[in-house]
Amino acid sequence: MNGAADDRERAEELLLARISATAGLARLGRRRVTYRAPPTEPGRWTATVRVRRLLWAGPGAAMSPGARLDLYEHGLTAAVGRRIHAVRFDATVVRRRTVLTSRGLTGALVLVDVHGERAVLPCGGFGRPHEWWPGICRAVVAAQAPRALAALRQGARLAFGPLWVTADAVGSARTSLRWTQVQRIEVRGGFVAVRADGRWQVWATAASGIPNLCVFQALTEHLAGAGRNDD
Repeated sequence: MNGAADDRERAEELLLARISATAGLARLGRRRVTYRAPPTEPGRWTATVRVRRLLWAGPGAAMSPGARLDLYEHGLTAAVGRRIHAVRFDATVVRRRTVLTSRGLTGALVLVDVHGERAVLPCGGFGRPHEWWPGICRAVVAAQAPRALAALRQGARLAFGPLWVTADAVGSARTSLRWTQVQRIEVRGGFVAVRADGRWQVWATAASGIPNLCVFQALTEHLAGAGRNDD
């Protein structure tokens, strides 16, 4: 028993050293909080891997028993199997996806790491998703929204997949609205809905396909509010 416990302790120390080195290279700053993978039922891990391979759920959709997520001042690390992803909040692209896990289909955050590879974080892949999921989104908004607003003030047009934003308007491939017309933009039934001129318009754009949806929502809330104040 002691030998097994010692082996686990050494493995944990080695993993922590690798995580710390990866975070240091990516300049993520101070570690703030750690979330670990929940306990796995015997036999479930092997079955999940086999099913995932059959359905092509994508890398990282099934968490290994020793997986852990660490949030830092400027980013995060996600240790899954032998891989350790480093993600910077100021440079990543975040998408919402549906992936296969040992508990069935679930939502996931898919981020781009510092090497341009995908880091998949299923909702149930780490403990307390009600903390880390919104926490990551808030951190990405805090790191990217001020720079995006400054670019808009300089006349830039920012694209969020099929959607775009300027200082004066918001639109998709088929339609556009000036901010003075927009009352609210939110996700309804998995699609982007816009309330303008007293009625809702559902744009044929699935929220899961929008990169950095959280940044888009923050920008639109700010600009729509500014448009109302200008009236």
